[in-house]
Amino acid sequence: MVNAMNMLWLVFLLYTLVLPWYNRNRIDQRRIQRIRAMEQKRGSRVITMIHRQEAFSLLGFPVARYINIEDSEHILRAVRFTPDNMPIDLVLHTPGGLVLATEQIATALRRHPARVTVFVPHYAMSGGTMLALAADEIVMDEGAVLGPVDPQLGQFPAASILRVAKEKPIAEMDDETLIMADLARKAIDQVQQFVTFLLRDKMDADKAKALASELSEGRWTHDYPIFADQLKAYGLPVREGLPREVYELMDLFPQPAGRRPSVLYIPVPYHGARVRDESFRKP
Repeated sequence: MVNAMNMLWLVFLLYTLVLPWYNRNRIDQRRIQRIRAMEQKRGSRVITMIHRQEAFSLLGFPVARYINIEDSEHILRAVRFTPDNMPIDLVLHTPGGLVLATEQIATALRRHPARVTVFVPHYAMSGGTMLALAADEIVMDEGAVLGPVDPQLGQFPAASILRVAKEKPIAEMDDETLIMADLARKAIDQVQQFVTFLLRDKMDADKAKALASELSEGRWTHDYPIFADQLKAYGLPVREGLPREVYELMDLFPQPAGRRPSVLYIPVPYHGARVRDESFRKP
């Protein structure tokens, strides 16, 4: 009986160890296949930067993902491995991240001699927007958004720190607030200069500077959504309509398993479906 119980525990332990590894290996292989198929179809180097919450090890804790130095190391290496005459396609899904890593990636993309296209299936906020601005073309889903690039210092927007420092008498502020205000001004100036650098080959210098200021000065909240129509109005090279391969690739980057989904639908396209009840139609 003891040996049978020990054997059951051993089987259970092996199952919990091997199955996650097997599933992860299988989905990694499918991702590579999808990327290779897209590369062959478009004649490009395809790079993905997809930040979702992922299950961590066996414990199942969700880990928030964002642009970090590891991302910049990998993308800089991928760009370096790409011939000068080969286009780069970047599939981007991110809330943003570290300014240092973002600027390294954006600079590498902008310096690549061949065409760079950024695909945004859902959102590319903050640092993700800066990466999109480095591209020759931004291709978005009809509902996808970019966002402001105003820098954040800790949990506060740099622009808000500056506003407090401006409106409050200096005698009533402590040294930490004054230091934070100094850092906030530097952060905003640095981001404006870099975004202007990214935009100067897409529009004239004055327009590039004005747009860089609008995106970085804290005019909106940091999660303000900027849709394709507004981006086009700015004069940015934006096109709506993603290739089917991008959606198929995104399907291979699911949220952690084990949680009940809050959205449910039949995952097949309906072509030419008729509305049976006329009351369902929009007026």
